[in-house]
Amino acid sequence: MTTPQHPAPPQSAPQGPPQGPPQAAQAYAQPQQPQHEQGYWPGTAPAGGYVSPIPVRKATLGDALASEWTKIKSVPSTMWTLGVMVVLVVGIGILIGTIFKAVNKEVDASALGLGVFGLLLGSICVITLGVLTIASEYATGMIRTTLTACPNRGRVLAAKAIVFFSLTFVITLASTALVSVINTAMVGDLALEATGAEWLQATVGVSLYMGALGLLALAVGTLLRHSAGAITTMLGLVLLPVVVAMFMMSESLSDVREWLFEYSIPSQLVGIFATEGGDGLTGWEPLWVMLVMAAVALGGAYAALVKRDA
Repeated sequence: MTTPQHPAPPQSAPQGPPQGPPQAAQAYAQPQQPQHEQGYWPGTAPAGGYVSPIPVRKATLGDALASEWTKIKSVPSTMWTLGVMVVLVVGIGILIGTIFKAVNKEVDASALGLGVFGLLLGSICVITLGVLTIASEYATGMIRTTLTACPNRGRVLAAKAIVFFSLTFVITLASTALVSVINTAMVGDLALEATGAEWLQATVGVSLYMGALGLLALAVGTLLRHSAGAITTMLGLVLLPVVVAMFMMSESLSDVREWLFEYSIPSQLVGIFATEGGDGLTGWEPLWVMLVMAAVALGGAYAALVKRDA
């Protein structure tokens, strides 16, 4: 009789690590996690640490200025706004001079004052661009990228103010100088001869005033963080005092009416072309008033920019 054959039991998989060197057993028991190299600032890496080959340095005001200049020159609103401003200042200024020449009307002052009519309308463009310089970044969310690249918020505001003021000053100076030269050549025989001080006020003084007015608009845009609201507020600041003063017919309000007329922005702009010592703010006085207003507003804008989230 044959002995029954029984199948051999299946062999189970090995339960422990393979026999071998201790290093192999440890690697089998604990899989290694991928290691990431850590970067260090130059000069701070420990022995054997990774140092980036790209030079790393802290951002400066010059970097912020370069960034703001790149932004302000690359957006279409800058070219359109400043282009319209130049057309208004130069076109209306020369048009007024042409009208005076055509009617052969004598002027009791120098021909430089004829350029104020174009500046009154050109100031609206300066206000608009000043607000858009920062309020547009809040509308698009670009302000978060700006503050991430440059966490120092005071430096960001200073860079925007310097770039915008410089650009506005240069454009206004070129426009007013051109209008002054052309109007003096056209109606010079019908007007008084301008002195060197009057030339300085009608070109450099007016340009500084327009730049300071733009800084005031920049500060309002920073405070309100809304383009339409900030532009409307600035237009109200420019026009409302004159409109309110025109309807103050009561004799008891005469002092308030005169104060509103004297310190309104249009009156200040006209006063720069006048000789110092006249009625109201004349000569360089309107510029000092506008600089103080812009400085106070920028101080409030800095405090709001630092305390509030973007």
